[in-house]
Amino acid sequence: MTEGRFTDSVAIVTGGGRGIGKAIAQGFAREGARVVVTARTADEIADVAHEIVLAGGEAIGVVCDVSDEANVQQMVDEAISQWGRIEILVNNAATNLPNIDVVDMEPDAWRRVVDVNLTGPFLCARAVLPKMIEQGSGSIVNISSIGGRHGSKGRGPYRAAKAGLINLTETLAAENFSHGVRVNCVCPGGVETEMLRTIGASMNRQLMTPDEMANVVLYLASDDSSAVTGTSIDAFGPTHPLFSGQMMR
Repeated sequence: MTEGRFTDSVAIVTGGGRGIGKAIAQGFAREGARVVVTARTADEIADVAHEIVLAGGEAIGVVCDVSDEANVQQMVDEAISQWGRIEILVNNAATNLPNIDVVDMEPDAWRRVVDVNLTGPFLCARAVLPKMIEQGSGSIVNISSIGGRHGSKGRGPYRAAKAGLINLTETLAAENFSHGVRVNCVCPGGVETEMLRTIGASMNRQLMTPDEMANVVLYLASDDSSAVTGTSIDAFGPTHPLFSGQMMR
């Protein structure tokens, strides 16, 4: 790997085994970061870490369920044990359900979506912040969704959690600005990922690629955006309603 914006920085990427998370992890590695790739699926994160190492980068895969407090702390402790620092956290891990109205939804299904998409970023941020505050610097990037901007029939827990993540971003930014820690958020529109296909989303127009989303995340994590904190960036690409005539549903 060549030197870049993140040379010798340590970056944790949750949900890093596929899709947007994989592209983010690989992007950090290409620019010199040491990457902690985390997800619940051991084989996927092992493959991503192995690909990064084969390309000349540094990476480890750590199995982690971001909704489990002890699991998250173990993951962060392993990152610090391996490299001694944490400059960057990307809260990308997410889950969703097929469309189902709240009246028909089991509480356990609601809790699982909210636990991964909102409680997970809270737990991960809470675990890395002491180290970032000690260092006097750090960058947290949360991956929300354009769906967090408004509600929609059948997608209650996902959209509620993603809306909460936008607010959590602003809260964390306000609380940690004086410590040199920036916190920002990306709200993607339609991105070609397995999760989008799994929930059966109807997208009759061009989607963004995971690499395009990764570029936005890398910008927010880098010193190029040193004046930016508490901000949520809508990243529609070609799915923007100005071009499509409709909002992503």
